[in-house]
Amino acid sequence: MSRLIGVYGILVLLFTFGCKEEAPPNDGTFSNQIRLNQIGYYPGATKKAVVITESEISNFRIIESNSGETVFSGEISGPFIWELAGEQVRIADFSELTNEGSYQLYIEELGYSFPFEVKDHVLLPVFHGSIKALYYQRAGMALKEKYASKWKRALGHPDDSVIFHTSSGKKTGFLKSPKGWYDAGDYNKYVVNASFPLGQYFLLEEQYPKCVTDGDLNIPESGNDISDYLDELKYEMDWVLTMQDEDGGLFHKLTTKNFEGMVMPHEAINQRYIVGKGTAASLDFAGAAAQAARVFMPYDSIYAKRCLQAAKKAYSWSVENPEVEFVNPEDISTGQYGDTDFDDEFFWARTQLYVTTTDNTYLDKLNKEEIDFTYSAGDGWTKFMRFMGIFSLLENKSLIPDELYNSLREGLLHTADDLAAKSKTNDYFQCVDDFQWGSNSDVLNTAMIIAQAYRLEKKPEYLDAVRQAADYVLGTNAVGYSFVTGFGDNPPMFIHHRQSAADGIVDPVPGLLSGGPNYDRQDMSDGVIYPENVAPMKSWTDHEDSYASNEICLNWNSPLTYILGFLEQESK
Repeated sequence: MSRLIGVYGILVLLFTFGCKEEAPPNDGTFSNQIRLNQIGYYPGATKKAVVITESEISNFRIIESNSGETVFSGEISGPFIWELAGEQVRIADFSELTNEGSYQLYIEELGYSFPFEVKDHVLLPVFHGSIKALYYQRAGMALKEKYASKWKRALGHPDDSVIFHTSSGKKTGFLKSPKGWYDAGDYNKYVVNASFPLGQYFLLEEQYPKCVTDGDLNIPESGNDISDYLDELKYEMDWVLTMQDEDGGLFHKLTTKNFEGMVMPHEAINQRYIVGKGTAASLDFAGAAAQAARVFMPYDSIYAKRCLQAAKKAYSWSVENPEVEFVNPEDISTGQYGDTDFDDEFFWARTQLYVTTTDNTYLDKLNKEEIDFTYSAGDGWTKFMRFMGIFSLLENKSLIPDELYNSLREGLLHTADDLAAKSKTNDYFQCVDDFQWGSNSDVLNTAMIIAQAYRLEKKPEYLDAVRQAADYVLGTNAVGYSFVTGFGDNPPMFIHHRQSAADGIVDPVPGLLSGGPNYDRQDMSDGVIYPENVAPMKSWTDHEDSYASNEICLNWNSPLTYILGFLEQESK
């Protein structure tokens, strides 16, 4: 039993049986047995720490970092057995702590947690950092110290004369295909995994326009009176536009034949090729380009019209070529991004083209489609674009028939209710219980679904579930890491990312999301070592060789940016 008493604006807790002894001074060490959001919490948010212990402990305290004073105290619940994490845990709930400040959680038997803050806009630096990470991924540009600080580097991959691979349908010739972002820890560029993340990035801009302003990110385009966010997205969109063939179809990827070694971009000089063409790349591009037309219209109508025309051509090619599956040619071993079912891609392309053009040709097709609202772990770049189409239609209620709108609303809310319910009972309070490649993106994609439900109905449990997804990737997880490089006191230091491995700088490039636990651990065949009999939620290792658990990727950063931007806007 406890009670809170305000003293000079600070909450001080007195136990009914007398004042609790003050905590000893913090010697700068932190207990990784106390798992919490290492960045911090919004004042009104649920705040829970997971304590890993088999000991009988009952109380915790929140210590104000500057004064060393106890400002909150409470009882620890549990124990609970969490099978997915392979742990016995207890829970410290300090949601009643709402005063802004810098704090640490203290447990006498374990010591101090990592520090955290409670304040408005607490996640703004991580939000901006997740976008600035895209600048560090730019191909075809030297990163100058003025913008990149210690991560400056020479220009790599101008891609001004890329050879056509025979799989492209071209027997000879070159393509000028500059700009764009490196997709992941490698130096290749993929149309599927450029277009799908762009759709997630564009959604944030459509729902929360100008959530990033000119100058927020300190990039070369800062100061041009256009949002730094749109400037960064245009750098990628400019590249994807170059990958469209004259007939409207999209080449699948720009790549070397094999992955480069762990070297800097300007040292990765193997021949690059324009490889393949397919329905998935063409439809994903059509969806992203149609969305780009809406987003860029207020700023550059000529560019917006170019994007829309390209989207229409890509869709028309796909209608004429509805089953062109991309498979790596025998001499190409880089990322395949393959798919055999294009229903989700067709749905996304039609939704974006309809919302942009209001052409009933696209709507007629949508009205005839049976929509699946089921979310499955690993959906990612093969199926999640179905939800992206649903989100856009729900955002444009006036453009669609009431029957379609009501069906979409009901289906989405039902899925969101199921996911939010899972977050209340799942280990570490997130919605995913199947840990596949890029599981952190699954956590954030499910949070995106719940975020759309919150935009439809302002239920506190929806917002709470989205916040706890952010807590998960920022430290409240089974390995006790903040999964975003450069943020938190225990972030990944050895991500599978060629520049970070080769630049001679201790700190990896900041703002990149590690893939997260992956129970399949495909990289074990290449010598990566995980703990013996590792639990699903602990199938992760901070090692640069671990491409299965510790690589970075555009389609993992994009839902991170969306969720952080959503929370910054909706937690005001």
